[in-house]
Amino acid sequence: MSAKSVEAELNHGVEMFTKYRNLLSELTRKTVKLKYRNSWLGIFWSFLQPLLNMIVLSVVFGALLGRQSKGVICYPVFLFSGRLLYEFFTTSTKQAMTSFRRNSAIIKKVYVPKYMYPFADILSAFVTTSISMLCYVMVWIFFKVTGINGGGGLVFSWRFVLMIIPLVIMLMFSTGVGLILSVLCVYFRDIEYIWDVLMRLLMYLLPILYHIDKLGKGKLAMVVRLNPLYSMIELFRQCVLTGEPMHPRMLIYAFVSAVVMLIVGIIIFNWKSDDLVFQL
Repeated sequence: MSAKSVEAELNHGVEMFTKYRNLLSELTRKTVKLKYRNSWLGIFWSFLQPLLNMIVLSVVFGALLGRQSKGVICYPVFLFSGRLLYEFFTTSTKQAMTSFRRNSAIIKKVYVPKYMYPFADILSAFVTTSISMLCYVMVWIFFKVTGINGGGGLVFSWRFVLMIIPLVIMLMFSTGVGLILSVLCVYFRDIEYIWDVLMRLLMYLLPILYHIDKLGKGKLAMVVRLNPLYSMIELFRQCVLTGEPMHPRMLIYAFVSAVVMLIVGIIIFNWKSDDLVFQL
């Protein structure tokens, strides 16, 4: 493919995205509303659910994994930090994975760029996570002011605002994974159940409930460190827990992994996008 054809394709993609950006906004808004449409508290669950999860997991695992770990500053906030990014990744990829099947009737009748559907699901999960961030900030302030569970050790600095960087990196990474899964799920329906099991396993492999020092320096710790999600979670914690500068190599590794995953997702999606309608 020549440079001119690549440039023309990119320009066409930008033009189509601009043309349908209002549709993307509406699909995102619709997905957020539908998630809690039959509940009394509605979207307030995006605020309440992560708080309840933090309380339950802190009570269950706090005494076992939190108090004797040198790297843990205020276990409930430490736990909340990891769960926040983990929940965004799992929710966004699961929603994107089934986006074509849920919207198959519309896709067959009306033409819109097909990537709008998984992308809208990922953005809706990002909106929900943004609402959960309000809960996180309130929890952070509570433990900092009261000093409960080592909350006095939390450090507030200007680097707190840099937490948006690992969140955006996570968004890029999740978009790439979501695009790949959305295509795979059209051809292999069982991938939905396999992914659910993998996400449960990932919950315990990532240092969310515990500090990575508990794994020692063996092969398992090395495998966990190679997971880009670990770097993203640790970068987020560096910003909000200790106020330390983000580790340069960890930041580069996370960013490069997200870019590569996004590019791979776009390539696979474009490769199979024309055939998706016939498989639905």
